[in-house]
Amino acid sequence: MAVGLALVAAAMHGTWNVLVKTSADPLTTFYRATISGAAIFTVPAVIAFAIVRPSFNGAAVALVVLSAALEVAYMWLLSSAYSRGELSVVYPIARGSAPLLAVVIGIGLIGERLSAAQLVGVGLLLAGILAVTVPQTSGRATLPALLTGVAIASYTSIDRVGVRLMEPWLYGWMLLVLMATGMAVTVPLRARFRPRPDQRSEVVSWRLGAAIGLISWTAYLLVLVALSLAPLAIVAPVRELAIVAVAIWGVWRLGERQAAGLKLAGAAATLLGVVLLAA
Repeated sequence: MAVGLALVAAAMHGTWNVLVKTSADPLTTFYRATISGAAIFTVPAVIAFAIVRPSFNGAAVALVVLSAALEVAYMWLLSSAYSRGELSVVYPIARGSAPLLAVVIGIGLIGERLSAAQLVGVGLLLAGILAVTVPQTSGRATLPALLTGVAIASYTSIDRVGVRLMEPWLYGWMLLVLMATGMAVTVPLRARFRPRPDQRSEVVSWRLGAAIGLISWTAYLLVLVALSLAPLAIVAPVRELAIVAVAIWGVWRLGERQAAGLKLAGAAATLLGVVLLAA
């Protein structure tokens, strides 16, 4: 069941990333998606709370607060990367660098050792990220995409623990409400650092935001449930199938044809690297 949930989540994750990338203003889109998602999921969450009467765990609450802060940073970083680079470049870097960072932390801080297959996986991840980075004309999207991967690795590790201390739906709803609050506070600050507000944000509709919010947070709740049923080593590789699918979409539908073969090979190498690391 966990694998099926992760597959559905992967398809939904790739879909909302395409919608954010092709929107007029990724950050405004994230803002409206998060606010809309919180509003949509609050209704069933309140009903479920009245029926189930779940208990709160102090440690889980602390973890969800920390995770929400990291996810707000993630949305800022990913929107910056999408504003600067192509979908077929940013998505594989962001998704591939997260497991690579987890390996570095495991070896450097915990003293873990990798099998031969996992070492090959690390090599494939590095090669894949390099392959999708090289075709960029300026490389301006590389740093925010890599930092997005850092944020992903950080909040995923936190959620992996937190979701086992509290009901997954309650953890997910609290996370979404805190993220919506964080975006409501931070996004308006952007205007202070720009002499002229970005006029493109006017064409980002609340309807699009609501659709992305529904898709993205349904996907994330599915991942939380999957993590509560199976180890991260099983869920993560299945979820990352979207890496290749999104890269193909960027090349095929968005016209990101420069070094298309290299990008697709890099995305495939990144996916295979994730699978080997989870072996």
